[in-house]
Amino acid sequence: MKLKMKSMLKLKKPNTKVNHISIQSIKKLYILFFVSLLLVHGVWAQPDGSQFTVARLKYMGGGDWYNDPSSIPNLLDYLKQHTNIDAAKDEVKVSILDEDFFSYPFIFMTGHGRISFTTKEAERLRTYLTHGGFLYADDDYGMDEHFKSEMKKVFPDKQMVEIPFSHTIFKSHFEFSNGLPKIHEHDGGPPAGYGYFHDGRLVVFYSFNTNISDGWADPEVHGNPPDKRELAFRMGTNIIVYALMN
Repeated sequence: MKLKMKSMLKLKKPNTKVNHISIQSIKKLYILFFVSLLLVHGVWAQPDGSQFTVARLKYMGGGDWYNDPSSIPNLLDYLKQHTNIDAAKDEVKVSILDEDFFSYPFIFMTGHGRISFTTKEAERLRTYLTHGGFLYADDDYGMDEHFKSEMKKVFPDKQMVEIPFSHTIFKSHFEFSNGLPKIHEHDGGPPAGYGYFHDGRLVVFYSFNTNISDGWADPEVHGNPPDKRELAFRMGTNIIVYALMN
């Protein structure tokens, strides 16, 4: 029997110490539940029947947060075909200050240009990330400088670090022994993955000089060959699986 994948945890903004403890405890219970299902059934499961989706981040500053609208639906379709994750057909779009922001365990952002977080947005994003949420950011050539600058507002006491090829995110579902694949050639040089950790957990993953999400878009959009698109979908799957299990 095909079981459905739980979108891990609908996060609530913690207002008290009790809420903080509750969120962390529930998350641990879900992780234990997932592991037990994997051992017994060999499949992913989503106990409450809700479908997993990717929340695309709407941000201010002028960057095209909305670009490649076909990319997320295509990735969700790939997840449904190649894993037992019960993925939705389409993305949702959220801003950091939206009331339902904490309902989504996986946030995706991309773009070509400027990003701007207000102080309140930076604080709320930090709360989200330190209480179970995950952010995947994919530089679409032009986002790098602005993303790094704004993330310093989110984590002023942390450093973004390069993620080693040995990290679980490169083998959570498919094997990437050499790290990130190069998908779309915007500029020379190898691809690189960076991130922020909190209490030992990778909470932000940032792909640079590869543009993974370009490979998720419809094939005629960027002209990426089938083998590159397959690698992009596989890496996207790894990122999502890692985020849901950690």
